[in-house]
Amino acid sequence: MNKPITEFIEKYYLHFNSAALVDASKGYVAHLKDGGKMMITLAGAMSTAEIGKILAEMIRQDKVDIISCTGANLEEDLMNLVAHSHYERVPHYRDLTAQDEWALLERGLNRVTDTCIPEEEAFRRLQKHIVEIWKDAEAKGERYFPHEYMYKMLLSGVLEQYYEIPKENSWMLAAAEKNLPIVVPGWEDSTMGNIFSSYCIKGELQASTMKSGIEYMMFLADWYPKNSGGKGVGFFQIGGGIAGDFPICVVPMLYQDMEMTDIPFWSYFCQISDSTTSYGSYSGAVPNEKITWGKLDITTPKFIVESDATICAPLMFSYILENS
Repeated sequence: MNKPITEFIEKYYLHFNSAALVDASKGYVAHLKDGGKMMITLAGAMSTAEIGKILAEMIRQDKVDIISCTGANLEEDLMNLVAHSHYERVPHYRDLTAQDEWALLERGLNRVTDTCIPEEEAFRRLQKHIVEIWKDAEAKGERYFPHEYMYKMLLSGVLEQYYEIPKENSWMLAAAEKNLPIVVPGWEDSTMGNIFSSYCIKGELQASTMKSGIEYMMFLADWYPKNSGGKGVGFFQIGGGIAGDFPICVVPMLYQDMEMTDIPFWSYFCQISDSTTSYGSYSGAVPNEKITWGKLDITTPKFIVESDATICAPLMFSYILENS
């Protein structure tokens, strides 16, 4: 079998962060081959960075069993799906003045580092369809999680008229087609979360129509014990923040607060982050710190790749796809 990525990184990635990348990739493959399951967590702007081009294939090939992501990553994959041609890249973003930034705002362009998301074609295009789904659910007395509403919108086919990239490159569409479990802590901190809040404030929707973060934790508390037998569940964390900290806490919660003293620890851990180790930083905390919080065991395989996830994650996922 032709394995160009494997051959490249095993030849040249021999030391420091590059070696950690190879070791972590091999650990991921070994975990899957031993029958383990894997959670991937997405922080940062990975969807706008078009991680869907490779993550969608990971999902299709059953290399990921559950995802935790920010509300931004949930919606920005769909925005890229329906409005890609309207995005603008700003390679000289470091040189922009405050006036330059204001000019982008006036054009309806919201900047994420070097990429501008078009408000009208992205946010509003999704809004008119998702609001109908929210209101329909409320009229029927139904409640769903944020990602479940987006699954409904994707699977209904209503967005197909807008597709501007190959649908194979959307990780959310791949996830919807498999009904992949997703946890979206802090969904309120997203554009769609803000839009939903505005409809609640105007009295057009009830907040209870959207299932909450507490209910996401309750779902995860049910999912984890059912899926942690055998080799257990691994934890592959991209970035830090709530997308990682929320789901990893399910283990100490079950052990300490539910008194389920036989609950297994996460059985593999890898984090890609460019946050340096520092006092008080979750993103920069070394994996061993998680032992003290009852999240990882002494023997859990632990890896940290201190680099840019937009560079490392596609390489690691490609290696995993070639070898498992």
